[in-house]
Amino acid sequence: MHILGVPFVLLWLLSGPSCALGGKVNKHKPWIETSYHGVITENMETVLLDPPLVALDKDAPVPYAGEICSFKIFGQDAPFEAVVLNRTSGEGVLRASSHVDCESQKEYTFIIQAYDCGDGPSGANWKKSHKAVIHIQVDDVNEFSPVFRESLYKASVTEGKIYDSILQVEAWDQDCSPQYSQICNYEIVTGGTPFAIDRNGNIRNTERLSYEKQQSYRIMVSAFDCGQKKAKEDVAVHIEVKPVCKPGWQGWNKRVDYEPGTGSKQLFPKMHLETCGGPLSGVKAMVELQTNHIGKGCDRETYSEKSLQKLCGAASGSTDLLPAPSPSTNWTASLLTDSGRESDLIYRFDGRQAANVPFHVVPQNLTDQFTIATWMKHGPSPGLRAEKETILCNSDKTEMNRHHYSLYVHNCRLVFLLRRDFTQIDTFRPAEFHWKLEQICDKEWHYYVINVEFPAVTLFVDGVTYEPYLVTDDWPIHSSKIDTQLTVGACWQGGEVATPRFTQYFHGSLSGLTIRPGRIETQKVISCLQACKEGLDINSLESLAKDIKFHFNPAQSVLVVEGGDVDSINTAMTKVSYINSRQFPTPGLRRLHISTSVQCFGEDTCVSIPDIKAVVMVLPPSEPRITISGSKQLVRPASDLRSPLGVAPFKELRITSTVMKGDSFGGYRRPGVMEVMHNLDYCDVLVIGDELEPESESLEIQHSALLGKHLDATNSTSGISIYGVDSMAHYEQVLRQLRYRNWRPASLTERRFRLTCSELNGRYTSNEFNLEISVLHHTAPMEHVNHMAGQSQYMRPVHHPLMIHTLNSHMSGPAPPAATVVIVVCIAALVIIVVIGIYRIHATHQEGSRDEEDEIKDPESDWEGSGLNITVNPMEDMRGPQALGEAARGEECEEEEDEEDDAELVGGMTIVESDSSDEDEEEGNKGREEVNGRKQKGKPEWDSSCGTY
Repeated sequence: MHILGVPFVLLWLLSGPSCALGGKVNKHKPWIETSYHGVITENMETVLLDPPLVALDKDAPVPYAGEICSFKIFGQDAPFEAVVLNRTSGEGVLRASSHVDCESQKEYTFIIQAYDCGDGPSGANWKKSHKAVIHIQVDDVNEFSPVFRESLYKASVTEGKIYDSILQVEAWDQDCSPQYSQICNYEIVTGGTPFAIDRNGNIRNTERLSYEKQQSYRIMVSAFDCGQKKAKEDVAVHIEVKPVCKPGWQGWNKRVDYEPGTGSKQLFPKMHLETCGGPLSGVKAMVELQTNHIGKGCDRETYSEKSLQKLCGAASGSTDLLPAPSPSTNWTASLLTDSGRESDLIYRFDGRQAANVPFHVVPQNLTDQFTIATWMKHGPSPGLRAEKETILCNSDKTEMNRHHYSLYVHNCRLVFLLRRDFTQIDTFRPAEFHWKLEQICDKEWHYYVINVEFPAVTLFVDGVTYEPYLVTDDWPIHSSKIDTQLTVGACWQGGEVATPRFTQYFHGSLSGLTIRPGRIETQKVISCLQACKEGLDINSLESLAKDIKFHFNPAQSVLVVEGGDVDSINTAMTKVSYINSRQFPTPGLRRLHISTSVQCFGEDTCVSIPDIKAVVMVLPPSEPRITISGSKQLVRPASDLRSPLGVAPFKELRITSTVMKGDSFGGYRRPGVMEVMHNLDYCDVLVIGDELEPESESLEIQHSALLGKHLDATNSTSGISIYGVDSMAHYEQVLRQLRYRNWRPASLTERRFRLTCSELNGRYTSNEFNLEISVLHHTAPMEHVNHMAGQSQYMRPVHHPLMIHTLNSHMSGPAPPAATVVIVVCIAALVIIVVIGIYRIHATHQEGSRDEEDEIKDPESDWEGSGLNITVNPMEDMRGPQALGEAARGEECEEEEDEEDDAELVGGMTIVESDSSDEDEEEGNKGREEVNGRKQKGKPEWDSSCGTY
């Protein structure tokens, strides 16, 4: 910049000293340009800057203050440094501080500032210039040779044709500049070949090839960049000559085996399309998985409807109108069922069957919100004017023929009728809702859900929402006291005819027909209930070419793949896979159908590709063996059954599942057992023998035991059923908390139960686990006489040498021979009775130790569990009151009672000194006192006749 012809820099320098004459020494900041542009050749150090790097200071020529001491660079990872060449003139140079590589980074931008030397040698009070931007460009050097992207190229041609391009080879260069990184030329190194290559790498044949003359060619190709640097390694190109071909898919297998649990499996890993022609403009392939013969249209979970709804998070309260036939649900027993469906319950209606749903099963008040759901397969009706085909109908049972609500098919239209009562509404309101859909008569399975939020009604078919195309209004029905009848498969006509009968029969198949009053179903639950567990898939989507387009149908049974390049289509088709997410899928064939259309430039179709048909064979899964194990015998005192918590019959229950797996060893396959984890869908505990008496006994489970689990339970006098799709561990936890109570167990000696569990609605069932609860009652006096006379199984020969020593040590003098014999006999009898009592106590407590610690024990159990107390205390403590009423007894009885008293005293001393600790003695005495108090309070009737003990 010039002012009146004088350079600005010169004026700036001239004004410097005058400004520094007074005040501080270092008054001014250094000055540099605001921006610089530089160039550096890679692998070099010096940077050529424009303008040159010069810093000026107005404090010059003052020493230090007018000198430039350094340049500093600010920027992330800038591999440069600025060096001061002359402190007085402020000249500097920019150079690379480390290796600069154009291939790593082509440009650098960073900040630089100049610093003066401050007030003196110490550099104190230095000043820095403003920030300047430096932009550096790295010049490339042709240091890399071209490299081919593939190590080997392969192609095939049909004999007798001239190709514009057989294949294209491609090389690339690692240099960073366009001059050295672009490939400018290709060259066929092999001489004498009927091929040529252009600058883009396209290889073509220069003459017609003959399969008989030569079936394959191997040529070497090299590449040159625009700096004329040749590739270090040439690439080989194999060209195969084929005879005149037939268009179609090649390299595929007609059968693909799928092993359950293997995830996604490729169907055509080596398949490719042979078009036998020139360049194509587009290929479209459609892969269809045909599963109509599997279950309800595809492989779905075959749990019961209740279990599926619980699994999918549906609200409780639904009523299954087509349950499996049983003693409590017998209205479906006469209907036709489809067999061989892997426990998938399907009812087939041929126009002659229908079912009356019992009155106690039917929801009596649907409210303004309710849901009707069903699986249905239906075809066109014969005849020009088809009759109505009723799926569900609620009509008058007698006298009249009014339909309160019904769901039926008429001329491939689905119609829902809802007539309200005058008590609910008294105006002309919507009553009939019509839908016309292709799915209604396509002979395929579909899932229909009708959500009613009166007056709005919405239909879901396979999770897709449909609004009615026609809604007709009607007056509400006058209320009456006539009972209604709910029917499935037809409509009941109970009035206006001579004989009540079914009419408007349904032709088709139904499954899972439910009705839920009080609320509607959510979209999420509906999608879950109808979801397929098998379908087509594509592996490694990221590896597909960018021009490939594909889309699935909602069920993932149809896949359409489109692309403009055959190679891209071939790659995409090799990624097509089959997947079945069920742990135990339905075995059998799934058919595959592939149709293909090819388009050429300027033509609609140019090559006809034959359709191909293949099958996926889903192999049978390893069937699990569900085993229930645990204690099968439970002995409990009657007091435990009367306690508030009762007893836990299945406290030691364990549920396991195993499968047979084969492993290879030395060329042979040997079977092995492997434990697996899977879900269960119900466990039933049935009462064997007489049903439960609700007035005196119960088999129940606390609701808290089901919290946090996908489980629910129903019980009756026949037993209890726990259902819902959940893990075996959760079923174990719930069953262990099952409680049996009997608050009148006097006449009960035993109760037997049978437990069975299921997976997939009975497809796999466990063993029948039988458990018996034996009840211990008050021990009658005669029982001890019988045990002694009959040598009970509880008696064991016991020797007590210490007892004899104790007796001798306590004898104060020689006893008369007769008295000694009596005492010895009484002691021996008492020892036998004591042994019996101890053994019973031991057996009872060994079984009782398996109960929960928190069970409340009845106070009388101490008395009932002790054989010693039963034997001794009644005769000792209750004899006084009994003797007052029976003074006429003979002297013989009195003598024997005295002998028994003596035996009790000696026996007590023997037990304490030989087998029991002081603590046991105290507990025994305490128990006797409690029992004696209870007996006197309750005044039990003891048999005090002679010869009892």
